[in-house]
Amino acid sequence: MAPENGLPSHASPSTHSAAPVLPPAPAYGHRSVADVLGSAAASLGVDGFENRLGLPPAKRICVVLADGLGRSLLKQKSAHTPFLRGVMQRGQGDVPVWIDSAFPSTTAASLASLGTGLAPGQHGLVGYDVLDPSQDKVVNMLGNWDAGVDPQDWQPFPTVLERAAEHVDVTTVSLPQFGDSPMTRAALRGGTFISGITSHARTAAAAEAMAASDSSLMYFYVNDLDKAGHRHGSQSPEWEHQLEELDATVKRLDSALPAGTTVLLTADHGMLDVAEGQRIDYSEDPALVAGVRHTAGEPRMLHLYLEEEAGPGGTGTARQRLLDAWRSRFGERIWAFTREEAIGAGLFGPVRPGVEQRIGDVMIAARDAVAFYDTRRVRLTAMEVVGQHGSLTKAEREVPLLCFQAAGKTPSRGRTRG
Repeated sequence: MAPENGLPSHASPSTHSAAPVLPPAPAYGHRSVADVLGSAAASLGVDGFENRLGLPPAKRICVVLADGLGRSLLKQKSAHTPFLRGVMQRGQGDVPVWIDSAFPSTTAASLASLGTGLAPGQHGLVGYDVLDPSQDKVVNMLGNWDAGVDPQDWQPFPTVLERAAEHVDVTTVSLPQFGDSPMTRAALRGGTFISGITSHARTAAAAEAMAASDSSLMYFYVNDLDKAGHRHGSQSPEWEHQLEELDATVKRLDSALPAGTTVLLTADHGMLDVAEGQRIDYSEDPALVAGVRHTAGEPRMLHLYLEEEAGPGGTGTARQRLLDAWRSRFGERIWAFTREEAIGAGLFGPVRPGVEQRIGDVMIAARDAVAFYDTRRVRLTAMEVVGQHGSLTKAEREVPLLCFQAAGKTPSRGRTRG
């Protein structure tokens, strides 16, 4: 399969060291995952939020987040989604049909943007794992938080769910293990948490909770698609099966939620498959890690942190050598850029001072279907992952936004917030 940018996988490397031309930054504050819950709250009439996505006025909204559902994959695999295909064919007025993920296009950054309504430069979850400058160590932002990192200190802003819960009923429906996870406490805290192990259990719980209130905001999380993609690839029968399961889940919500409930389906990132031969251990090449103190990020979006004497304060020569080494080795298969270039391009949105040093001195984002690993730091089994994301390609950063009103059941009068 040809890479998305049209380059063959053996594209000749370039030795140019000029500043890269980067893709546009995510449309934070306009059409991004950071604007979904805030727009939903505004459409419910909650003060303090702006309806940036132009959602219709509503009394109840259920936001379904399908982890790993890229816009391009949903279009490509529409034969597997009869219900969602029907939703897309009906149209949704002025509501955009796709939005940007956060940068990096990874779950930690995007779910934190969804939950807080902020760009990563503000909420501070700027990668899958990143440097904690206070400890001088790399810490995980998703399922394996470091004991030395307090989630609410790392991400100190109130979430959309917390703010909305002062005015309407707020519910999260997800898997049991996420109820009090550090990620939830950092970026998705607020309201009532309802868990269910199976999809059927979660849809039933969602319907019951939504019917119990006259005004409600719900966040409904689905992660099976992402898991199948990482293990088997997004072109696998296993991934297609989970896409069919997602279609069935949303169809059940359509019939079970109170009639007229606004349902939004979106995602945190897309995905593309990386062949085994294109999963590269870059730590085997000394030039690619020269002067590097820590490596972090995603295999498709690396954060490289330099030794102090190798950073900008030391004339930046080591940093420039590192950029040149990556550009010479991989040419147009990557974007290689500095922290300052990333911030200047708006990739993280506005960056508060406490977050800046969490971002790599040098960043490597994959353009081609390639992934990079430091096997000094990660297990060899990490290189078995097929479906990947994290970079700036359309396949990874563009996610759907489907909006429809549930056919549902005529609701009995629920409780009213007073």
